Amino acid sequence: MEFRHDDNNDLPLTKFESMLKTNHVLFFDSEEFENIIHHYLNQGKIALAKKAIKLGLDQHPTSINLRIFKVEIYVFEDKLTEADKLLNELYSLDPMNEEIFIQKANVFSKKDDHEQAIQVLKKALELTDDVVDLYSLIGMEYLFLDKFEEAKGFFMKCLDEDLEDYSSLYNIIYCFEFLNQTDEAVIYLNEFLDKNPYCEVAWHQLGKQYYTLKNYKKSLTAFDFAIISDDTFVGAYLERGKVLEKLKRFEEAIENYTITLKLDEPTSFALLRIGSCYEKLKKDDLAVQYYYKTVHEDPLLDKGWIAITRYYNRKRNYQKALYYINKAINIDTENVTYWKLYSQINQRLNHYEEAERGFKKTLELGNYELNTWLSRGDLLIKLGEPEAAIFNFEQAVEFYPENAELEYRLAGLYFSLNENDKGTFHLKNGLKHNEEYSFIIEELFPDVSNKVLVKNLLKTNQ
Repeated sequence: MEFRHDDNNDLPLTKFESMLKTNHVLFFDSEEFENIIHHYLNQGKIALAKKAIKLGLDQHPTSINLRIFKVEIYVFEDKLTEADKLLNELYSLDPMNEEIFIQKANVFSKKDDHEQAIQVLKKALELTDDVVDLYSLIGMEYLFLDKFEEAKGFFMKCLDEDLEDYSSLYNIIYCFEFLNQTDEAVIYLNEFLDKNPYCEVAWHQLGKQYYTLKNYKKSLTAFDFAIISDDTFVGAYLERGKVLEKLKRFEEAIENYTITLKLDEPTSFALLRIGSCYEKLKKDDLAVQYYYKTVHEDPLLDKGWIAITRYYNRKRNYQKALYYINKAINIDTENVTYWKLYSQINQRLNHYEEAERGFKKTLELGNYELNTWLSRGDLLIKLGEPEAAIFNFEQAVEFYPENAELEYRLAGLYFSLNENDKGTFHLKNGLKHNEEYSFIIEELFPDVSNKVLVKNLLKTNQ
């Protein structure tokens, strides 16, 4: 049991804490010690729990329950050998105590021996009528083993025993989702709602499953019922807003997102979605106001900065777009999307050196998309850095070994440097992979395209 301040049961706790401040040792019965220890463990006050266990065992050295608490502390502190030794002693004293099996399973779980933990927990099931917690523990062990079907089955047993065990309901849906069993999840949730029709959590989860199936009409109905069951359910309003956006009912979506701002602290997600809806309604002033509110609420939310930047990009106000993407980069220098946008905007402003720097940073951060290599290399060509461009394209070939666009660029660069053998090699590769891209030579390297050797190679292939 747990102590509450409005309950006379907190008297032993008060008495115990008073005792700790003095040198007087007071007597408590073993059950009082158990309640005190349980309270401290629930509060995460491990040091106080250990003191209570020590004093409890000083006064009640034969108490099995107090010694089980000692095992729990051993497990928490990763003293698994000590825990095992004490559990073996306790088992010889009380082989029918299910709590000993639970702690033994806990030790196996800590050792990553989840199969053995499951076997021990199944033995504990035979010793108790209070099975719900054990079903849940077995379900969690199966999750550790990525055995989602088995885990799902045990969490379902939890719900069979207790229809309000929402933690198990979430775990069941997690298993369905991992197994890509959306249709099965819908059937299960509908059956569950037949038994518990006012369960807002189940309606909410059902709405999300229908959303995944793109059945927006049924999804909307499910979220309606979630809100009828609990009209303060913020998650249901947010999800309902997302569905209304899909249905292009932007005004109604805004209403739902706005309700969440009144029910709880404003979330950057809701502010961002409101901004997006206003932009789709061509109410640009309101849209950008909400984008500003989004980044003010959560400066680390990349979607907020990206929304503002893209908004000004679409308006062709590239200076403002650059201003906001620079602010974003100052907050998070490791965000690949920020650097890609930075490069694209600088390219539109003909700031080629800055654009090339952005693409280089994008590559350094591990974004190896073909377009990034091509864009950076083409900028290096414009900047008159052929050797750097060659190095860039040769790195790209390691990721895209049979790409004609890269081969034609390398051919053009080598011919422009009068390295005709290498130019010939790459031009032949390009023609072999895709001759339709041969226009790249003329487009990026007009002087090279007039060379007799290049003309002959291109003619030979026609």
